[in-house]
This record gives sequence, structure tokens and C-alpha cells, in this order.
Amino acid sequence: MFSGFVTTQIETSGGARIHLRHGGKGPPLLLLHGNPQSHVIWHLIAERLAEHFHVVATDLRGYGDSSAPDTANLANYTFRAMAQDQVEVMQALGYEQFMVAGHDRGARTAHRMALDHPERVTRLALLDILPTRHIWRNVNASWAMKSWHWVFMAQEGDLPEQMMMGVPARFYMERKIGKPGMGMSIFAPEAVEEYIRCFTEKTIRASCADYRATATLDRVIDDADADRKIACPTLVLNGGRSHTAAVFDNVLAVWRDYAEDVVGAALDSGHYVPEHAPEAVLDWFLRFFTGVPARPPIAQTTGA
Repeated sequence: MFSGFVTTQIETSGGARIHLRHGGKGPPLLLLHGNPQSHVIWHLIAERLAEHFHVVATDLRGYGDSSAPDTANLANYTFRAMAQDQVEVMQALGYEQFMVAGHDRGARTAHRMALDHPERVTRLALLDILPTRHIWRNVNASWAMKSWHWVFMAQEGDLPEQMMMGVPARFYMERKIGKPGMGMSIFAPEAVEEYIRCFTEKTIRASCADYRATATLDRVIDDADADRKIACPTLVLNGGRSHTAAVFDNVLAVWRDYAEDVVGAALDSGHYVPEHAPEAVLDWFLRFFTGVPARPPIAQTTGA
């Protein structure tokens, strides 16, 4: 897993110590993960991407082996703060401009990065999300049932933290990432063990702060930028059998309201696209990040 990569940590001005692995030669490509995972989500494609790019796979602040700044201050867990960390990581590695791919929370961080730092992000890939602002403005019962953790983890008063810490890490992880109809078989056992290892009080408290910020401060930030679009070329890949596709009809159409230049497809996978459909993701990434003209969008499906 990540053979040939260097493991290190970089301090950022926002008080975080970001854990990362990087390797390969070529244009810089930053990979960002989601909840409740770590940079390990990219383990099936990172080494092959490193044949073409300098791949940088990080743990977001509060996740994996990165440090968790004060969780009582939600400003520490906005996507703006997370994006700033990653910009500084890339600067520390010698890059003022770079390409970014993100899944789940990492994709939301990448979206914010493209708005806050348009001069730095040259190409952007977003995996299985819709814009945060669009979600909050279009919530319904189906979304609430499938994305229950958004509201649960945003509750105040230490309630979600105590409940999450009150069950075995394996129990929670298997029920969180083993989506209905998908199960756990798509995940490599060694990856699951890494996710469980990192499911600690630190990451639980930090991830709850992340979701609280999403429900409060991030909404204000996103509303202020409601008229701005992502300027760089943007690739959108969603799982055709994920909750995203099940709740919202046309993911690409939504993103065209938020980005100037969008291509993409619905893949035959659930939410955890890099692990469920790694070959398809790799194919799209190699085409998109090397500037090869994209294939026509694939008709999207809406699975359970």
C-alpha cells in the first residue's frame, strides 16, 4: 500500500499538523479523502497515478493521523480552514499551482479551495458529492434517511461524540461505510483496519466539529459566494448506486450551475467510488488530469 511513497507531516499556519504520503514524478496532484476515512481511500490507484504525477495524499485536519485543532472553535473546521491547510502543504512541497481530486468531505474541501484559491487549482475532480449549499437548500425525507449522519453529528452538547464513542469502532465503521446494498466486501481488509485504527476520540470529536461547521459557518460562507462559479476545468464522478444519485436526479446538471466547465459521469459504484470502481476512476483521472479530451458523459442511473 503506497509503495515508494514518502510519509511525512507538515505544520500549517492554522495550527494543524497534516499527515501525508507523497510519491511519483510529474505534475502535482493532491488527493483528499472523506468521512470517516483517511488518505488510505486512494490506496488502489495512488501507485499507478504516481507513474504520471507527483501524488500527494493527505489526511484532512482532525482525520487519520493529522492533528485536531481546538474542536470547540468551529472556525477551525470549516472547509475554508481545511482548504488552507492543503494549500500550505502543497506550498511546503514546492508547488504554487496544482491539481486536486477529492471524495466526500475532501471534495467539499476541494470545492472551497477552488473558490478561495482559483489561481492555485488548475484542474479539479469531485467524487460523489453535490454542492453543500445545494444540499441544504434541497433537503427532503429521502436525503435525511440516507444522510442521517449530517444532522446527527452536527448536534451540540457532546451528544454525538458520546454515542459514537460508546460503541466499538468496528461496529460503527461497518455500519457507516457498509452502505445498504453495498456492504463491506468492496473494501480491502487492510484499508478497513486503518479506518478503524483512526476512529479515536480525537477523530470523532474533530469530525463532529466538521459537521457542525458545515451546518453553520460553511452555510454563511457559501451564501456569500452564491454567485461565484468554479473557474477551472472540473470533473464530476458520482456513484450511480450511491445515495447521491438516489436522492438527486442529475448530478452533472446541478454542478453546471456551480462550475464553468464540467465533464463527468455516473459510475457503476456506490458512494465510495475510489474503492468500489478504482479502474474507472483511474481511467477518468488519467484522461482528465493529462488534458486528454473527455469522453461523452455516461447516462446517469439512480440505484438504491
